[in-house]
Amino acid sequence: MENYGGWSFKILDVNLSNENIKEKKLDVETARKFLGGRGLGVKILCDASRKHGIFGALSDKNPLVFAVGPLTGLAPMSGRHVVISKSPLTGTVFDSSAGGFFGVELKFAGYDAVIVRGRAERLVYLEIEDEHCEIRDAEFLKGKNIAETTAALSRDGSRVACIGRSGERLVKFANIMSDMRHACGRGGLGAVMGFKNLKALVVRAGRERKAWWKQNGVADAEKFKEAREEVMRLLRASPVLKALSYYGTAALVNLVNYMRIMPTFNFRRSFFEAAENLSGETIREKYELRSRSCYGCFVACKHFTKAGVKIPEYETLWAFGPDCGNYDLEKVIKANELCDDYGIDTISCGGTLACYFELIGRFDATDANAGKNTGVDIVQLVKSVGEREGVGAELAEGSLRLATKYGKKEVSMSVKGLELPGYDPRGVFGQALAYATSNRGGCHLRAYMVSPEIIGKPKLVNRLTFDGKAALVIIFQNLAAAIDSFVLCKFSSFALSEEEYAKLLSAVTASDYKAEDVLNIGERIWGLERMFNLKHLRRLEDTLPRRFFESLDERAFKKALQEYYHLRGWGADGIPTTGS
Repeated sequence: MENYGGWSFKILDVNLSNENIKEKKLDVETARKFLGGRGLGVKILCDASRKHGIFGALSDKNPLVFAVGPLTGLAPMSGRHVVISKSPLTGTVFDSSAGGFFGVELKFAGYDAVIVRGRAERLVYLEIEDEHCEIRDAEFLKGKNIAETTAALSRDGSRVACIGRSGERLVKFANIMSDMRHACGRGGLGAVMGFKNLKALVVRAGRERKAWWKQNGVADAEKFKEAREEVMRLLRASPVLKALSYYGTAALVNLVNYMRIMPTFNFRRSFFEAAENLSGETIREKYELRSRSCYGCFVACKHFTKAGVKIPEYETLWAFGPDCGNYDLEKVIKANELCDDYGIDTISCGGTLACYFELIGRFDATDANAGKNTGVDIVQLVKSVGEREGVGAELAEGSLRLATKYGKKEVSMSVKGLELPGYDPRGVFGQALAYATSNRGGCHLRAYMVSPEIIGKPKLVNRLTFDGKAALVIIFQNLAAAIDSFVLCKFSSFALSEEEYAKLLSAVTASDYKAEDVLNIGERIWGLERMFNLKHLRRLEDTLPRRFFESLDERAFKKALQEYYHLRGWGADGIPTTGS
């Protein structure tokens, strides 16, 4: 085997319709320009759009791409993979990243990406081992959820990414789960997998291949050692990462609530009196916790009880807690367990339940006491979503379709059809602009402006002004796109800048990447995503739900949006111009 410096330069291309399996070469130019992960997947998706024109998310023309990057399995905090496709929830380009071990196994097995095309006539799964792939019958797994499916397919050190019953039932926000607990969530890529009759991917890399990658995967070992030592020094010194290691993302509950940006009762309020019940501090006092880490990560931000029950992430605590007016931690934990097993996105599910509660008048009597009666409903309703039974069939379509059906579109707290996460944009203006301009819809991970506006990383900025935010949002968006293409954990950005990322990338690939190259790659990916959305959606709405403009200055927001377009080199209508 040759030393390729981070890439295998191999793509596995599987057509389920005719069961044709072939290897394709990843050309050097594409690798240099798009890296891997999100960037490579978006490039493949756009190539499919150029060939087939406009296609639906639940269409055999819509490719589903599993991709890793040049840093996967080599750099610190690199135990991740990305899945890319067109979203059935939003109709936009969509990528979703997950941690764990699946991505590293795929990388060491010899592939930079796996493209799944077409649709199988029966339920199948892919088995990949050391550059060999077979399509296998999965009818015996039909109707099984994540835990059962993973247990049935795990053997000899293999890693499994699969869907549960929600994916088979085409729930619009169904996840793809790997290692049982790691979610490629949000936009419903699990439903894309379900439509294709693809139950799972099972990947295994042999010992020799793993040993080879660990010894030879880096092109410049000495340079990489220096870069890694610098990166680890910064990561270990980060107070944010220390908090995440101790509390997990539940550390954010009290902080977000204290700053009055905790969306409550479907974003009707921004403070929850009972937030302490769901906080990381309370969880630490109540349970004896165990930490688990992803491949090559010292942070170990995922926490479990002594009995093995997973502690929910911040977004889940918020979505099934304050947003639904519920302060019962046990109910949130049960809802989270159900979501993991069915393969359901917790943010979109919780946001859709909150929308439903408002539609039926649950929050109207007295918001202060609204949480007393919602806890039991949450668990029952989550199961109904996974089964698509009763009202769950309507909830499974997401909040925008639900609210529109009942003639109250404005009750859906979403952008481009994607439910907003747990940070109220009325108190973080940069995040407001980031939500509105996100290529995949209402998302905090396209540009986590909470970092500079609340946490103070890399520097604290005034959260209650749009001044200077357009430029800052663009930088954060470009950097996030690059991180998703390396592929690294975004938590690394609490301690690292484009300078450190460039040093790692240069050492691994034996190329001379500068900090500006990292941002330029991110900008290239962002622009390609924008063009895909414009082609497939015709018209983009870079705005927020009307509810927010009751207190948020809409003129100031629109002025910042125009500045954003200008700095992107786009026209006043938000359409990229030639050469931008």
